[in-house]
Amino acid sequence: MQDTPETPEGASPTPAATPRISQRILTQYVRDLSFENVLARKGVTGDLTPEIAVQVSLDGRKRGGENQYEVTTKLTATSKTKANGDVLFMLEIEYVGVFQIEGVPEAQMHPYLLIECPRITFPFLRRIVSDVTRDGGFPPLNLEMIDFVALYRNELARRAQTQAAPRLDA
Repeated sequence: MQDTPETPEGASPTPAATPRISQRILTQYVRDLSFENVLARKGVTGDLTPEIAVQVSLDGRKRGGENQYEVTTKLTATSKTKANGDVLFMLEIEYVGVFQIEGVPEAQMHPYLLIECPRITFPFLRRIVSDVTRDGGFPPLNLEMIDFVALYRNELARRAQTQAAPRLDA
C-alpha cells in the first residue's frame, strides 16, 4: 500500500497552479477575397506548368467585448509558369476568426493568438482556397499544413533582426 499525503480535515486538496484555459469560436468569416484568372484574361500560351508561391501573415488583436480577440490570416497565392514566369492566377484572402479566450496569462496571449487560433481556422481557409481556385478554372490548390509555431518564431526573429540592424541616418 502506498502512502498518500493527508489533507487536514475541512480543507480541500489544492489544484495545480495552472489556470484552466477556455476558448470558443464566436464567428469566422472572409473579410476580403480577390481571385484573378490572368490566364483567361491574357490568354497565356506555351508550357503552362505552374509554380505556386504562397505567403501567409497573421495579425491578432483584442476586440471590444470582454475576453474577445480577433485573429486574421492573410494568405496570398500566386501561380506562374515555370518556363517564363507568366502569371496564371493570383489569390488574396483575409480570413478572420473571432474568439472568446479565458485563462491564458497576458504574457502568453500573443503567441496563443498567433499559433493556436490560426490552427483552428486553417482548415476552413484551406477549403475556401481549394474551392476558389477550382471554381476559377484551375485544379484545386490544396494547401499543405502550416507550421504556425515556426511561422511565429520566424516573425520574432525577423523583428529582432530589424531592431538590431544599425540605422543609417542621412
